[in-house]
Parts: sequence; C-alpha cells; structure tokens
Amino acid sequence: MATPAVSRSVVKKVLAVETSEGVGATVRRSIGSLALRNLTPFLMLDHARVSKGAGFPDHPHRGQATVSYMLKGESKHEDSAGHFGTIKAGGVQWMCAGRGIIHSEMPTETADSPEPEALQLWVDLPKKFKMVEPSYQELDPDQVLIAYPQGPDGPVKIKVISGISHGVESPVRPLGGCWYFHVIFNRKGSVFQSIPPGWTTFLYILNGNVTVGSDPTVHNQFYTLVLSAKGEETGVSITATADNTDFVLIAGEPLDQEVVQYGPFVMTSNAEIQQAIFDYRHGQNGFEKAHVWKSKLGNR
Repeated sequence: MATPAVSRSVVKKVLAVETSEGVGATVRRSIGSLALRNLTPFLMLDHARVSKGAGFPDHPHRGQATVSYMLKGESKHEDSAGHFGTIKAGGVQWMCAGRGIIHSEMPTETADSPEPEALQLWVDLPKKFKMVEPSYQELDPDQVLIAYPQGPDGPVKIKVISGISHGVESPVRPLGGCWYFHVIFNRKGSVFQSIPPGWTTFLYILNGNVTVGSDPTVHNQFYTLVLSAKGEETGVSITATADNTDFVLIAGEPLDQEVVQYGPFVMTSNAEIQQAIFDYRHGQNGFEKAHVWKSKLGNR
C-alpha cells in the first residue's frame, strides 16, 4: 500500500534581509539570524553575493559541515590539508570540518566571469562526529543528478544535491541525515516531495512565488519558510504561482544536543569551545598548521 501524501505546512516565515559581511560581500541570512536562531540541525543559511577582489580569506572551522552551492559564477577554495579546487555554477562542495580545518574561499576573477552568487548552509554535526578528520564531498555541475517528477517536459525539475527525490538519489553521504534539493519551475505547477517523518524542514525562495500545502497564502522571494514536523506528515506539497520560480528545499534529522557556538567553532559545551580556542591558539589537535599555513588565495 502506498504511503499517503500528507503535506507539511508553514509554521514560521522569515525574510532574509541583505547586509554587508566580510570584505566586499553582501549576505542575506535567515537561519542564524536573531529571527531564526535555532533550527536543529541547521546553524546558518547565507545567500551571498561576492564582488571581485573580495571574499572570505583564511579562517578556521570545527564541529560542523559547510555546504556551498554555487548559483552563479565560480569560487576557488584552498585549505590547510592541501585541498584546492573550483566550485562552478551549479556545483556543490560539502565540507565536514570535523576536528579542525583552516580554509579560504575567494571568487574567480576573470574579465568575463559573472559576480559569484552562492548559498552556504552550516549543518551541525552529531556529537559523535564532532572530532572526525575533515573530509570533502564535491559534485561538479554535470554530476548533480536531476529528478523530473512529471517527466522531462513537465513544469518542474529537482536538482538532488543530497537525499532522494522521485527515485533519484544523490551520491553525497552526509554525517547525519540531511536532504538538499534545488527545485526549479519553468512555469506554474505543483510538486509533492517526500521527507522523512519528524525531520526539520524549510525552504528558501530564490525567485518567484509559492504556496505550501492547502494554505493559499503566497510567499515571495527571499523568504525562508519553516515547515511543520508532525508524525503523520509524509512530505510537502509546493505550488509555484509564477513562472520561473525556484527555491531550495532542505530537511535534516533533528539533533538532541546542546549547540554552543563561538564564531566558526560549534560544539556541545562551553568546555569544548574553550578547548577549540586553546587548540587553535596553540596549533594542536586538528589545528597544527594554524600559525604556519597561509593560503595563496587569501593572500593574493
């Protein structure tokens, strides 16, 4: 017997207001802002535009995963473990910081390259994975699998960054449950996406307008919509009420643990944060290169 399609509904709505951050970057932050501080397992969602000559030079991380999804342009990255590469428009980098890493993220600078635009999501790591070795999972644009819920000629396609959509499964395997989809409508239409019961779920509207479930309320660009998580809800029904509507739909398994954050360090107690600061200052326990490594990107 098929599982009935019971849709989640919107329980909170937050506008991501554009602010300046870093050097030459403008950011729309919803998760991680004062209006939406705690949404386990998610720590932060930034929609960033970075001007040429700007970016995010050398900085550390511990205790979380960072997911960078390029919407336009390109961004280069480099880290203290010797990892170097380019994230192209439509590509994704899923970095597990684990016990510690230092990296730099800077836009590609060529005369004809568009201004980089990206989403960066921070996902909390389960306590048992906080101190694992850093790792990467990366997909070039042509490696991101696409689901067509109503066929290739239908109104919607879903880029499956992680998780499963309409029989299409991403090769990305996060530490902890997390599904990440980029849903793209070329014209008005509806889609139902299954989500594991009880998972924290939200969507962020990049372009156009949507309604959710049976509620006729129309939600607009740059809003983050937090969805309900009742046991009987098997997914979410979303309708694009305008042509050329797209949004990201993201869901994760909630974590029953404390979140203690100090800048780029995210642990489960104040003692662990103090240890992270101590390790970084003294170049140990994952931060051995803290005082000797400098990226070429961040110091160009």
